[in-house]
Amino acid sequence: MLDKTKGCMLGAAVGDALGMPNESTMPNINKMRYGYRKAYRGHPNDALSAGQFTDDTQMMVLIGTLLADGRYTDERYALALKEFYLRGALRFPDGSVAVACDHLVKDDRAPSGVKSTTAGCLPVAVPFALAYPDLNEATERAVRACNVTHTHPAAHAAVSTLVALLYYALHGIADPVAKAQQRARNEDDLLGSKIRTALVLEKEGMETEIALLKIGNDVSLYHTLPIAFFLISRYSHPPDLLTVAANIGGNTDTIGFLCGAYLGAMHGMGAIPEDLLTPLEDRQRIELLAERLKNLYDLKSE
Repeated sequence: MLDKTKGCMLGAAVGDALGMPNESTMPNINKMRYGYRKAYRGHPNDALSAGQFTDDTQMMVLIGTLLADGRYTDERYALALKEFYLRGALRFPDGSVAVACDHLVKDDRAPSGVKSTTAGCLPVAVPFALAYPDLNEATERAVRACNVTHTHPAAHAAVSTLVALLYYALHGIADPVAKAQQRARNEDDLLGSKIRTALVLEKEGMETEIALLKIGNDVSLYHTLPIAFFLISRYSHPPDLLTVAANIGGNTDTIGFLCGAYLGAMHGMGAIPEDLLTPLEDRQRIELLAERLKNLYDLKSE
C-alpha cells in the first residue's frame, strides 16, 4: 500500500509537470516528445523550469501536508490557499480557484467557492483518497474541501468519482474504471454519461485524435475527467500514457495529473519512469509526504 501511495502522489506530480508547458495549447499528438520541457516564451508557465509542476500539485501537497500535520480543516485550507495566492505563488491557477481566492482576500469569513464546473477542483481528491481507509469518509471530506473553491454539484460528483477511482485502484478492487464510472453516473448523470461515452469510444478502437474531438479537452470537468478515463483505458504502457496525456492539448496539466495519479495508485512507484522521477521538482518532499499520509491511513485503520 505504501508503494501505491507514493506512486499515486509522485505520478500525479510527474503528469502535471509533463503537461505544464502544453497547458492551453493545441493537441500535439503527432509530434510528441517524451520528457520534460519548458513552456514557450509568453506562456503563463514560462517562468517554470522543465520538471516543475503547476497549481494542481501545489493544492495536492497543501492539503496533504495539513492532513499529515493533523491540522486540516476546510478553514485552514482556505487560508493557506489565500496566502499562496496573495504571494503570487499559485502557478497559473484555474479561473474558478482564482475567483474563490479573490473572495477570500475580500473576506475570509464569507463563503468563497463559486458555482463552477471547471476541473480545478479535482486535485483535492488525491490526499483524501490516500489518507482515509473508509471510502465514504474520504469522499465526504474531499467534497467539503472542494467547496472552498467549487460549489457546483457536478464538481462534487467529479471529486467523488476521482476519490473512488483512486481508492479502488489503491485497494486492488477489480475494474476500478468501470466502478468509478458507475459512481459518476449515480451522482451526476451527465458526467457519468460523458465518461461512459469516452470508454465506449476507447473500446471501439477509435483513434485518439478523433476521440478527442468528440470528448473534448478543455478546463471543464465534463471534458477533463472523461478524456483521462479514455487515456488510462487506452494506454497501458506508462511512458505512452504520460506522454499522450501531456500532449493532448487544452487542460494538459490536469489531464496529466489525473493519469499519473491513477497510474501510480494502480501499479505503484515502479510504473513511474525513473528518468522522470529523478528531475521532478520536490520529489523527496512529495515522497516523504506520501509516507506520512500512509501513516495517517494506518492510524485511522486501527
